[in-house]
Amino acid sequence: MPIVQVTIIEGRDDDAKRELMKSIADAVENSLDAPRQAIRVIVQEVPAFHWSVGGEPKGPPPKKG
Repeated sequence: MPIVQVTIIEGRDDDAKRELMKSIADAVENSLDAPRQAIRVIVQEVPAFHWSVGGEPKGPPPKKG
């Protein structure tokens, strides 16, 4: 059973994430000849402040309180 984990910065709408999961499942099915019902895709969303590039966060810190 192929399992694909994808980590993205939060904020994309549900339709975009649904299309991402479908596209990944298509790629796994086509490249590995895996049965579609056996393919698992896990999308983990990370707050922008918890994601950095070159040591700089991609977003502001979360608001407190």
